[in-house]
Amino acid sequence: MEKLMSQRIQILKEKMLSSPRYASIEQARIITRVYQENESLSVPKKRALSLKKAMEELEIGFEKEELIVGNRTKGVRYGVVFPESGCSWIDKEFETLPTRPQDQFLVKEEDIQEFREKIYPYWKGKTMEDVIKHRGGEDIQAIAKVVKINQKDHAQGHICPDTALWLKLGPQGLMKQAQEKLKTCDESQKEFYECVILVMQGACTFMKRYYDMIMENIHDVEGSYQQSLKTVANNCLNLTKRPPETFHEAVQSLWFLFVLLHMESNASSFSPGRMDQYLYPYYQKDIEAGKISMADALDILECLWLKFNQIVYLRNQNSAKYFAGFPIGFNIAIGGLDENGNDTYNELSLLCLQCQYDLGLPQPNLSVRLNRHSSHELMQKAIEVVSKGSGMPQFFNDEAIIHALIDLGIEKKDALNYAIVGCVELTTHGNNLGWSDAAMFNLNKALELTLNHGKCLLTHEQIGLDLGGLDTYETFDDLENAFQKQIDYFIEKMMQCEIIVEKAHQDCLPTAFLSSVIDDCLEKGLDVTKGGAKYNLSGIQMIQIANLADSLAAMKKLVYDDGVIEAGKLLKALQADFQGYEIIQTMLLNKVPKYGNDVEWVDRLGAKWAEYFRERMKDYTNYRGGPYHTGMYTVSAHVPMGENVGASPDGRNALTPLADGGMSPVYGRDLKGPTAVLKSVSRLNNSLTTNGGLLNMKFLPEFFQTKNGMNKFENFLRAFVDLKIPHIQFNVVRREDLQDAKIHPQLHKSLTIRVAGYTAYFVELAHKLQDEIIERTTYDNI
Repeated sequence: MEKLMSQRIQILKEKMLSSPRYASIEQARIITRVYQENESLSVPKKRALSLKKAMEELEIGFEKEELIVGNRTKGVRYGVVFPESGCSWIDKEFETLPTRPQDQFLVKEEDIQEFREKIYPYWKGKTMEDVIKHRGGEDIQAIAKVVKINQKDHAQGHICPDTALWLKLGPQGLMKQAQEKLKTCDESQKEFYECVILVMQGACTFMKRYYDMIMENIHDVEGSYQQSLKTVANNCLNLTKRPPETFHEAVQSLWFLFVLLHMESNASSFSPGRMDQYLYPYYQKDIEAGKISMADALDILECLWLKFNQIVYLRNQNSAKYFAGFPIGFNIAIGGLDENGNDTYNELSLLCLQCQYDLGLPQPNLSVRLNRHSSHELMQKAIEVVSKGSGMPQFFNDEAIIHALIDLGIEKKDALNYAIVGCVELTTHGNNLGWSDAAMFNLNKALELTLNHGKCLLTHEQIGLDLGGLDTYETFDDLENAFQKQIDYFIEKMMQCEIIVEKAHQDCLPTAFLSSVIDDCLEKGLDVTKGGAKYNLSGIQMIQIANLADSLAAMKKLVYDDGVIEAGKLLKALQADFQGYEIIQTMLLNKVPKYGNDVEWVDRLGAKWAEYFRERMKDYTNYRGGPYHTGMYTVSAHVPMGENVGASPDGRNALTPLADGGMSPVYGRDLKGPTAVLKSVSRLNNSLTTNGGLLNMKFLPEFFQTKNGMNKFENFLRAFVDLKIPHIQFNVVRREDLQDAKIHPQLHKSLTIRVAGYTAYFVELAHKLQDEIIERTTYDNI
């Protein structure tokens, strides 16, 4: 594959990468004013009106080279302060945003002053963050070392909207539907439809503003860019009146959809889904009519790719550790089975791969769906992109995922059409509020409390049940029975907190615009936060199965089976973080097989507890009336969650990172090669990862330099498919290059790396996370 990036794209890329990144209060100012002027109105009405005003008033801009326009701020990669969801953390952290360890933003002194004097005083005590703290802050904090409850200070994202519906109807068509429903609806539904109409009016205004701005400035643009900008302007105008008709219009319409979703919710991981499927008819029609060439289409797509990199999310300092490197999560899935169960890919699939090959940027999060019938052409093109080292594409396995989704209760046609949101979270297309990042449950901390009489090894606080300790459990069964009770205790506490969070979202952050593009909401007249979607799931992440399996294996073999380490002495070693107990630590590390080496009894120890946790989820229903299910991925939480865990029986020292990924072995412990890793991971039942599973691997670039290497890699991927593992992804990089980038970041600004289920700029990651990535096992062969 050769690079096909045009000069236009090169210029735009350089402009984007050189733009400073600021925190922005512009939308916060508008939202606050609208709320102050409409105190007597309901929250849904105030939300809809404030979004409409933002669409009408936010400062906009464009670059003369652009083929796709639109952003939620005029500046590139600006972090938006969003007062409805949370303000108090901004008040505490505003001055430190430029200097904090992870995900820094520049700030303007006048913005800090305005925020403190005019915005924060109005919102203090009223935000969703405040509501959740008032209703359950103490309960959430009490379990925080074991369970991280998410979505407490921002709106819910991780959604794949009904992109096909949006392209079919456009804002005018959706507004017309709401107007028709309004004529005959119940009184209880009336406000919902009124809010949809308001936001669709705003959407049309927002698009028209780009037409007006471009045409007002068109005479200042010279040469060939003037004509292309006129086309862009006309596209924007057309989209205010009718659905898109051309490929260029369809791509522009798609981008407007995602800009507006972000303006409404300021959340992460709204994902385009199977773009090569629903955009292909527009592409095919224009190609056949001679309206565009493949090169034209690539330029349009690469302009869209650049746009995906212009929106980031402003998180608080603690959350930035768990979601490091701005993983905004525009996930695009290409290939995979169609509605008839046949493998499908097309020219657009290959153009998406070309975009990633040319640009090598962190967004969008490009995914390839594989199955038994995946074509050699698609796989080889994808492997060529992998070999470039951007950490993309990642691969999902239809053979593993579709049946697991059906077993979860998803209709077959929706399961066949699954998409991915955010990092690796599985969803259905356009009809699902999956709440895929509800919480992260640290199984290793629960084990620590079980071994230490319910006390934290780091602080000595009593935060769990005292069911005994490693010094009292006479058998391995005793230990496991206590572990089960500890897990049950924290699951019950977690679920009580989840109800508080979901209810707060309903009360504080109804989303009329999002609801209009999620199937069944318009039909029911019911907001998506209240259960309007066809599917209403909630996903809990199990953290971290590799360390858990290794810890249980070490205790089973060395303490209870062979008796070579006395149980009480092991507890003292853990309490001392192995200081003075180095021989015990060495035995734990080296005398027991580890997960990831195709040792069935070790792998099963981890799988057993993941399966138990998954079964317990079936006992609960979320606040929208839907089921809970589980995932196995960490984002970057394996680093801060490791900071919450003391020394563990797998030989790991206190405070150090847990295993990366979610299904991946602990780095440095997978000694039998990549195929053995696949065999170990295949022992995890796919019902465990219906919310997403993540397997990380690292290969040297030299592996891909021969045709033989490329073919071997394809065979490796086909083995991944045959073993029915749901997900795999790769970093292709030399350890030495990462070490140099850490020392000389100014020389490696464009170096991207796969962190967990997403790609980030390596030099923008905190040092602890950089170190963990450097230490991951690297393979030079299969």
